[in-house]
Amino acid sequence: MKIIIFGLGNFGMSLAVNLTETGNEVIGIDNKMDKVNIVKDKISHAICMDATNEQAYKALPIKDADIAVIAIGENEGAAIIATAVVKKLTNAKIIGRSLSPIHDTVLNAMGIENIIHPEQDFADRLAKKINLKGIVDNFNIDKNYSISELKAGPEFAGKTLEELNFQEKFTLRVITILRRKVRKTILGTTNFVQQSEGFVDKNTVIEEGDILVVFGLNKDVGRFCSRR
Repeated sequence: MKIIIFGLGNFGMSLAVNLTETGNEVIGIDNKMDKVNIVKDKISHAICMDATNEQAYKALPIKDADIAVIAIGENEGAAIIATAVVKKLTNAKIIGRSLSPIHDTVLNAMGIENIIHPEQDFADRLAKKINLKGIVDNFNIDKNYSISELKAGPEFAGKTLEELNFQEKFTLRVITILRRKVRKTILGTTNFVQQSEGFVDKNTVIEEGDILVVFGLNKDVGRFCSRR
């Protein structure tokens, strides 16, 4: 996909690099040349530009973009103006970073359906890791459901999902299992990686150290984590 990211702060820059590494054509925009210089060799294109200047967009392939991400995080006014300009010039999917409840209100009024809160989302996920023993990571689907990575208890080792009666007991559906694998590097040394075991069924055997990727209600994830 062709993706344009406005704002190359910590969040915008990390997003641009990750999207480039996963095969997307990414254009990064920022009004500070030092940030552009940092990322210019890591993404497809990096441009120093004032995103609040509508005339400057004439040099961008904005109409060809599939997604435009407004990731500006230092200036709420600039983020809102950039969003308005992008919405005027393209039919691309717009993802807006919100900096405050008022910003949320403005984006909603502009018809932006995809609104993100990176700091809040990170804080929520970190809080779950701290509060729920056994949770490795968590992704909210909505306010009730999530996909979570949960450490398999030692009592699960050597048993199948059917023997554990897992879905009925915990009301959580196991999507896949992440298992620690040994990988040899090009230098001849070895390291460990977490690798998905693909789709699981009732006959899948849990091994010690496995991480269960599950889908279910947040309350059931909490119940699983507090079972001991």
